[in-house]
Amino acid sequence: MKTLYVSDLDGTLLNSQSKLSEYSMSTINQLIESGMSFSYATARSLVSASVVTKRLRTPIPVIIYNGAFIVDAQTGERLDSASFNERDIRNVAEWLTERSLYPLVYSFVNEVERVSWLKGYENDGMLHYLHSRRGDPRLRSVDTISDLYAGDVFYFTCIGEQKPMSKIHQWFDQDSRYQCIFQQELYREEYWCEVMPSQATKANAIVRLRELMGFDRIVSFGDRVNDLSMFSISNESYAVENAVDELKEQATGIIESNDEDGVARWLELHFHSDE
Repeated sequence: MKTLYVSDLDGTLLNSQSKLSEYSMSTINQLIESGMSFSYATARSLVSASVVTKRLRTPIPVIIYNGAFIVDAQTGERLDSASFNERDIRNVAEWLTERSLYPLVYSFVNEVERVSWLKGYENDGMLHYLHSRRGDPRLRSVDTISDLYAGDVFYFTCIGEQKPMSKIHQWFDQDSRYQCIFQQELYREEYWCEVMPSQATKANAIVRLRELMGFDRIVSFGDRVNDLSMFSISNESYAVENAVDELKEQATGIIESNDEDGVARWLELHFHSDE
């Protein structure tokens, strides 16, 4: 049977320094050369993911923005996407603006991918995000709310303290038009609430990728609540030791942590016996 092995990045394949270790990189590349089909599904953009996976030689398309897009990692071509309609974008923008909340807005402006924020309204969490991505060509500060929501918007990220982020999640999670993920930032104090089209899940993207590439089985690896949907459609799913308890409860098994190269070590032991 043709199996796709798909891993989350941060907290799973990447170590706590947000890097792919030399061992994991070389092990996975050797297995790919031996015939293993491997990809990743991440909340990151392709720009951000490419920085940390640049030496990973997978020819399989990858899943970015928590399932909003399937892309060719080499060319950046979008092979599949989930999108908002204009009314749904306007609804999010109006609800947030009424509460003086100004998110990071991910969009295509004149066909160019952008991450926009309203200048002067950055909090500590947003500043950390922006500083960690210095030099990212997507970054775009704006002076007006209309510019903040310009273009073809496909993703919103609010960053802040737990209580206000929880309220955003409660509001949009009850609306079937949206997919909403609420969780604490990895290795940080603040919380993130991410709002995307209802079809934008890792599960939906993996199913589309499976159909696109003709896979029979899915084996997945993850660490956080945004990996729950991915686990739900996998034939086998493995949570790293550092994963949240909610995900561990849904996993086929628990493997070594991200700092112990858990994904690569599992693949090294099991790939040949699986195929």
